[in-house]
Amino acid sequence: MKVWLYYSLAAVAEIAGCFTFWMWLRQDRSIWWLAPGLLCLAAFAFFLTRVDVDAAGRTYAIYGGVYIAASLLWLWLVERQPPDRWDLLGAVVCLVGAGIILFSHRPA
Repeated sequence: MKVWLYYSLAAVAEIAGCFTFWMWLRQDRSIWWLAPGLLCLAAFAFFLTRVDVDAAGRTYAIYGGVYIAASLLWLWLVERQPPDRWDLLGAVVCLVGAGIILFSHRPA
Protein backbone atom coordinates (compact mmCIF):
# COMPACT_ATOMS: atom_id res chain seq x y z
CA MET A 1 0.00 0.00 0.00
CA LYS A 2 1.30 3.42 -1.00
CA VAL A 3 0.53 5.02 2.37
CA TRP A 4 2.94 2.69 4.21
CA LEU A 5 5.63 3.38 1.60
CA TYR A 6 5.36 7.13 2.20
CA TYR A 7 5.39 6.67 5.96
CA SER A 8 8.44 4.40 5.69
CA LEU A 9 10.31 6.84 3.46
CA ALA A 10 9.42 9.69 5.82
CA ALA A 11 10.71 7.72 8.80
CA VAL A 12 14.03 6.84 7.18
CA ALA A 13 14.50 10.44 6.04
CA GLU A 14 13.67 11.89 9.47
CA ILE A 15 15.83 9.45 11.38
CA ALA A 16 18.76 9.93 9.00
CA GLY A 17 18.40 13.71 9.22
CA CYS A 18 18.28 13.71 13.00
CA PHE A 19 21.14 11.21 13.16
CA THR A 20 23.41 13.69 11.37
CA PHE A 21 22.70 16.26 14.09
CA TRP A 22 23.38 13.56 16.72
CA MET A 23 26.72 12.75 15.10
CA TRP A 24 27.67 16.43 14.86
CA LEU A 25 26.69 17.41 18.39
CA ARG A 26 27.24 14.20 20.36
CA GLN A 27 30.06 12.53 18.43
CA ASP A 28 32.05 15.68 17.52
CA ARG A 29 31.73 15.15 13.78
CA SER A 30 32.24 17.88 11.22
CA ILE A 31 29.55 20.49 10.70
CA TRP A 32 29.38 19.18 7.13
CA TRP A 33 27.34 16.27 8.49
CA LEU A 34 24.45 18.74 8.64
CA ALA A 35 24.21 19.29 4.88
CA PRO A 36 22.82 15.84 4.05
CA GLY A 37 20.87 15.96 7.30
CA LEU A 38 18.98 19.07 6.25
CA LEU A 39 18.19 17.48 2.88
CA CYS A 40 16.91 14.39 4.67
CA LEU A 41 14.69 16.48 6.92
CA ALA A 42 13.25 18.30 3.90
CA ALA A 43 12.58 14.91 2.27
CA PHE A 44 10.85 13.80 5.49
CA ALA A 45 8.43 16.72 5.31
CA PHE A 46 7.81 16.08 1.61
CA PHE A 47 7.04 12.38 2.08
CA LEU A 48 4.76 13.00 5.04
CA THR A 49 2.66 15.43 2.98
CA ARG A 50 2.18 12.80 0.27
CA VAL A 51 0.07 10.65 2.60
CA ASP A 52 -3.63 10.84 1.73
CA VAL A 53 -5.18 11.20 5.18
CA ASP A 54 -7.94 13.70 5.95
CA ALA A 55 -6.13 15.72 8.65
CA ALA A 56 -2.54 16.59 9.46
CA GLY A 57 -2.87 15.60 13.11
CA ARG A 58 -4.15 12.15 12.16
CA THR A 59 -1.29 11.79 9.66
CA TYR A 60 1.21 12.57 12.43
CA ALA A 61 -0.47 10.19 14.87
CA ILE A 62 -0.25 7.31 12.41
CA TYR A 63 3.31 8.26 11.56
CA GLY A 64 4.25 8.01 15.24
CA GLY A 65 3.82 4.23 15.21
CA VAL A 66 5.81 3.85 12.02
CA TYR A 67 8.54 6.12 13.40
CA ILE A 68 8.91 4.00 16.53
CA ALA A 69 9.28 0.79 14.53
CA ALA A 70 11.70 2.42 12.08
CA SER A 71 13.78 3.82 14.95
CA LEU A 72 14.24 0.34 16.36
CA LEU A 73 15.23 -0.95 12.93
CA TRP A 74 17.77 1.90 12.71
CA LEU A 75 19.05 0.97 16.18
CA TRP A 76 19.63 -2.57 14.97
CA LEU A 77 21.00 -1.98 11.45
CA VAL A 78 22.95 1.27 11.81
CA GLU A 79 23.91 1.37 15.48
CA ARG A 80 24.41 -2.41 15.71
CA GLN A 81 22.31 -2.76 18.87
CA PRO A 82 19.60 -5.37 18.50
CA PRO A 83 16.23 -4.43 19.98
CA ASP A 84 15.11 -6.54 22.91
CA ARG A 85 11.72 -8.21 23.30
CA TRP A 86 10.27 -5.16 25.07
CA ASP A 87 11.36 -2.91 22.23
CA LEU A 88 9.70 -5.26 19.75
CA LEU A 89 6.52 -5.58 21.79
CA GLY A 90 6.28 -1.82 22.11
CA ALA A 91 6.75 -1.38 18.36
CA VAL A 92 4.02 -3.93 17.61
CA VAL A 93 1.62 -2.15 19.97
CA CYS A 94 2.38 1.18 18.30
CA LEU A 95 1.93 -0.23 14.79
CA VAL A 96 -1.38 -1.81 15.77
CA GLY A 97 -2.49 1.56 17.13
CA ALA A 98 -1.38 3.31 13.95
CA GLY A 99 -3.28 0.75 11.89
CA ILE A 100 -6.43 1.28 13.94
CA ILE A 101 -6.26 5.01 13.33
CA LEU A 102 -5.50 4.59 9.62
CA PHE A 103 -8.04 1.90 8.77
CA SER A 104 -10.94 2.91 11.00
CA HIS A 105 -14.12 3.74 9.15
CA ARG A 106 -15.12 7.35 9.63
CA PRO A 107 -18.37 8.85 8.40
CA ALA A 108 -17.88 11.34 5.60
